[in-house]
Formats: sequence, structure tokens, C-alpha cells
Amino acid sequence: MSIDLSKLNIEKIIDSFAQKEFNSTELVKEYLKNIEKDNTNSFITINDKVLEQAQKADQERAEGNNKPLLGIPLAIKDLFCTKNMPTTGASKILKNYTATYTATAVERLEEAGMIIIGKTNCDEFAMGSTNENSYFGPVLNPVDNKRVPGGSSGGSAVSVAANLAPVALGTDTGGSIRQPASFCGVVGLKPSYGRVSRYGSMAMTSSLDQIGPLGKTVKDTAYLLEAMAGYDEKDATSSQQKVDNYIDNIDQDIKKIRIGIPQEYYSNDINKEVKEALEKKIKELEKDGFEIKEVSLPNTDYALAAYYLLMPAEVSSNLARFDGLLYGLQGKKDYSLEEWYTNIRGEGFGAEAKRRIMLGNYILSAGYYDAYYKKAQKVRTLIKKEFAQVFQEVDILLTPVTPTTAYELNSKRDPLEMYLSDIFTVAANIGGLCGLSLPIAKDQNNLPIGLQLLGQSFQENKLFLLGNYIENNNK
Repeated sequence: MSIDLSKLNIEKIIDSFAQKEFNSTELVKEYLKNIEKDNTNSFITINDKVLEQAQKADQERAEGNNKPLLGIPLAIKDLFCTKNMPTTGASKILKNYTATYTATAVERLEEAGMIIIGKTNCDEFAMGSTNENSYFGPVLNPVDNKRVPGGSSGGSAVSVAANLAPVALGTDTGGSIRQPASFCGVVGLKPSYGRVSRYGSMAMTSSLDQIGPLGKTVKDTAYLLEAMAGYDEKDATSSQQKVDNYIDNIDQDIKKIRIGIPQEYYSNDINKEVKEALEKKIKELEKDGFEIKEVSLPNTDYALAAYYLLMPAEVSSNLARFDGLLYGLQGKKDYSLEEWYTNIRGEGFGAEAKRRIMLGNYILSAGYYDAYYKKAQKVRTLIKKEFAQVFQEVDILLTPVTPTTAYELNSKRDPLEMYLSDIFTVAANIGGLCGLSLPIAKDQNNLPIGLQLLGQSFQENKLFLLGNYIENNNK
């Protein structure tokens, strides 16, 4: 019986390479064949040198190079600068832009031997929770093409779920890895703030953005994090804290991990099937001998409001660089400076980007700064303190990822409705925590239901331990 190469996780690919059951070139061809037939609109660009790079990896392996990730394909969100491929941010304003350098996270994965198969579609400049805000059109959920895949890293989640790549890279500012992972039935990790260098990733909200992996298994995400984590002198916010050996420690005895259930995350706003799936999982873990304790995070109710003040304020600053003067969309030579800015930015940015720029400028304007931005920063401090106190009692928090499963395309026409889908994910970004989303069940429509594990900063090893256990013991 022949195996479908495109359905394998990283561990199985590594084993198969070692056993010489197939090589990187054959694997890449399988993914390219799937991409050609795919109808989810998950890719913006395909690497035209990927087969050449796969052949080179095969040659290196034959010559004795035994890097575990050598020759494994990787899809990356089109928010990462890459030297030899276009980087669009899914925006018209950068439609034909090619960077002069490669993002550190991508560079480190390439140094580990991985090869980029292509760049995935996303919400424009990572702004959205549905992946409908892309200049290149919406991404469709592979489970049901009439539904959203989640956002903003929807294309990356779909590339893994639809067997177009074994693993992918995304970014998470308020849930943009974890929410699409949950909607598409894959694993997604938001590392702690500072764990992975953000150099070369287009900044949306510099104090909240974090780069992370998506894969078929928890171990897939551990492989990628181990390869790309660590200090980078090009990113002042990257941490010098030692990177753990995640892979070697992932199968340790974990019954000592104390699990917290924050009562504020289990409100009546959650879909009944989502709530039942989570409660079932909690009972199973309790039966398996884990210490489970109910905890309280009273400021949870303010996290979403604080996020939607802090985020657009930084967006308005970060997007100021996109004006077509040095790169990107160009205007007529006879434009005055005012005409240039009005036309280039007016034509180049989509509706959601414009909305957040205007909101951010309003929040930071004289007379409103203290009332909005400063107050949101104070709430941020309270949320951080609250998490620090709770993590003295427990090691991991177990929560929903989203209030519902994937909803239909165009069903969240009101931006506020879309923003509410981030209600369980934004607090982790505000607190700088690490968070893991993994699938645990399906609803009556066969749509994936995800579970979220939250850990203290730089405690990704605990997320991997518990996530791997849940994955291997999912009943």
C-alpha cells in the first residue's frame, strides 16, 4: 500500500528520509501537485527554485549531511521578507515588492536545511480574523469552502490542513496563529514575546507581534521553534534567555504539571459543542491524574478592549512607512506631495487597514491619548500582574481558542463582530505569554474544535509536554 507523502508530519518525513523511502525532490513534487489542484487560494507566491533546492538538499544528504530538517518544505506567511521572492503583506501597496534581505526566523530555518515552497495568503498586513481582508482574495477553509479559515495566518493554516506543505510559519498579534489553527484543525504555537526574532517580519503591532509555527502535530511546532528561536542582535526585543531542547524533552513524565481552568473563559458566550468538548477533555485529564484547579482572571473582560486600543495605535505608526516613495505602489510623476500620499495610500490600502490607521491616529491624538492609549497601557499592566499571580498556583491554563467553530464567509460584516472572535486569544499577547492551539474534536458539521494551552513566558517546554500528551491520548 502506497503512502500519501503529503500527509506526513515532520517526524515521519525525517524517518523516511533516513530509511531512503523517498527523497526531498519527490516530496516537493507531491506538494506542488496538490497546490496546482487546490482551490483554497492559500498561496500568493510559489518558489520557482524549490525543486532545484530540493535536489541540492538530496545531494547534501547523500554526501553525509544529517541535519534533521534538511530538505523539508516550509510554507511561510507573506509577511516575511525574503531576498529572492516577492513580499506583499497581501496588500496592493506592496504588490510587486521584493525585499533586499531575509527575515531572521526564515533564515534560521533555511540554515537548518528547510526549503520554502511558497508564501501564503493572509489578511492585509495581518489585520483580520477571517483572511477575507487580502488584496489577493479570501482564503477558503479546506474543511468547508463556504467558511473562513481564520486569520490573519489563514493561508499558513490551510497550507498544512490541506496537505500543501508539512509545516508553515505565521505571525500572532492577537490570536492570528492560534485561531486559524483551531478553525482548520491543525496545531499552532504563539511563542513568548521575544522568543523568536521579529527582524524582517512586517510589523503590525511591535509590542504584541510574535512569529510562530503551524504543523500537523505538537512535535512539528517544537521542531520549528527549536530551529528558529534565540537572541538576534538585529531585534532589540529578542530575548537572550537560553532556548530549551524541546524535542528531546517532549516525552517526559508530565503528571506534575498543574492545570488551571480560568472561569472567565467558560462563559455562556461559548458555542455549546465547543464548551462540551473542552469540559470532556478536562474530565479526561482529571481522570488521568492531573491536578486541575479553577482559577480567576477578573481583568479578562478588559483584555479585548485594551487590545483594540493598543493595536491600532501602533498600526498607525508602523504603516506610515508604506507611502510608495522608496518602494511599492508608484504614482504619477506630476503629483504634488499631498496628491501622492492621498492617491498612493488611498489606493494601496484596503478598508480594514484604513480603518485601523484612522482609529490609531485618533487614539494617539491630543486630548484622547490619556483617555484611551494610556488607560489601555494601565490595563495591560494589570493583566500581566494577574497572569503572574495565577502562574504561581498553576503551570498551564487550559481554555477555549475561539467561542465558535469556523463561521461562514462574509458573515462578520460588522468589524466589531469579527474582533470578538479574538476574545480568548488577545490576553496572551498582552501578557507576552506563550500559547498553543491543538485540535481535540469536531462539531456536528465536521468542523474542528480547538483547545488552547497558555503558559508563562519562556515555558514553551511545558506547552509541548502537555500538548503532546493530549494529542497522543485524545479519545
